[in-house]
Amino acid sequence: VYTHSMNNSCYCIALRKASRRVSSLYDDALAPFDITVAQFSLLRRLQAGQPLSVSELAERLDLDRSTVGRNVKLLVGKGLIDQNTGSDLREAELSLTEKGSTLLSESEGSWRQVQVDIEAKLGTHGTQQLIALLSVL
Repeated sequence: VYTHSMNNSCYCIALRKASRRVSSLYDDALAPFDITVAQFSLLRRLQAGQPLSVSELAERLDLDRSTVGRNVKLLVGKGLIDQNTGSDLREAELSLTEKGSTLLSESEGSWRQVQVDIEAKLGTHGTQQLIALLSVL
């Protein structure tokens, strides 16, 4: 069994390599807007449910709170997110600024083009299979 597994590719490495390549496609497309795909995703998730606390946002993104907090800090610094005191004084509520909403609208087409490009490479059936397989994990 051990010998057999050593001859096969490591699933983790293969997924990480693919993830880096795909992230690079999105990051390149979003570079003119001075955001990464991770930040774009955060802005979209925030827009869909604002206001949200950092903890709520982290939960919805399925990311560590500290990772989300670092990105929030960067996006607040760029004027894309507002941090306001919420009903729970221990945690601020986050919402998009007008600038953040505008940037999200303007960058949507670039993000969508990467989606189209990936689907063109994998085909509709391939992208559906990819989503189905990844959702099992």
